Amino acid sequence: MTQTRLHFITGKIEAERVFAAFEVAFEDDGLPISVLEVDEDKDIHEVSLYADDDVDDVEARVKDILAGLSLSPLIEREALPDVDWVARSLEGLKPVRAGRFFVHGGHDRAKRHSGELAIEIEAGLAFGTGHHGTTSGCLEMLEKVVRRERPRNALDLGTGSAVLAIAVAKLAHIPVLATDIDPVAVRVAAANARLNHVKALIETVTAPGFHHPIFGKRAPFDLIVANILARPLMRLAPQMAGHIALGGSIVLSGILERQRDAVISAYVGQNFRHVRTLHREGWVTIHLKH
Repeated sequence: MTQTRLHFITGKIEAERVFAAFEVAFEDDGLPISVLEVDEDKDIHEVSLYADDDVDDVEARVKDILAGLSLSPLIEREALPDVDWVARSLEGLKPVRAGRFFVHGGHDRAKRHSGELAIEIEAGLAFGTGHHGTTSGCLEMLEKVVRRERPRNALDLGTGSAVLAIAVAKLAHIPVLATDIDPVAVRVAAANARLNHVKALIETVTAPGFHHPIFGKRAPFDLIVANILARPLMRLAPQMAGHIALGGSIVLSGILERQRDAVISAYVGQNFRHVRTLHREGWVTIHLKH
């Protein structure tokens, strides 16, 4: 289904006010809402709301809400075209082996080995972009952490194709919350969970950062994995600390080797301790405990 993104820019304080108002106003409609920091120095934040249909009506409601907040930003529209996710993913998808895991597309099923934990990923832009160092590093680290700590409740923040959520579910047979800011990615993640027969364990939710009531319901988490980017991971450190169980672990990736120390410092400042770093293809995966 084609979606339309209604979006505008504003400051951080205004964006937070708008997000809270939109959550209440559009809760029954189930419309995804997101806030993205565009430029921290200039205090530019982008607020987006995704509508499937009745776009004119939705935009009119948006304008009424903004007027009630004494705001009148320029609202722009972006049509999000239907994409053949399977065809797109197959263009660049190559199988990845990491520890016991074998991540592959349907066309590589014959390459699976006995005893491997196979994860079939047929759709999603988050996999197959060349950052295999982050994916393989996370998988290897997760295998070690899950085996040693036996978590009971996990979160995959910024799930993308849900490959890491699926890995945790297959390893530990525990409930996993998988969230992403992109509603298209969330639909892809849910499809991949079904494809790998772990849909009963994985709950997929569209949520930017920790701004969603689902986190309050599901926290604290024994394990949080986030394969995002260094800068947002550093900003999320206080919220990570607020949602992790005492003694719980976080596994972070999407971090360049030169960014490692800065990320670790941000989390040490939130009472995490560094346990281990894995280096893969110029990227690092970091394990910390609270």
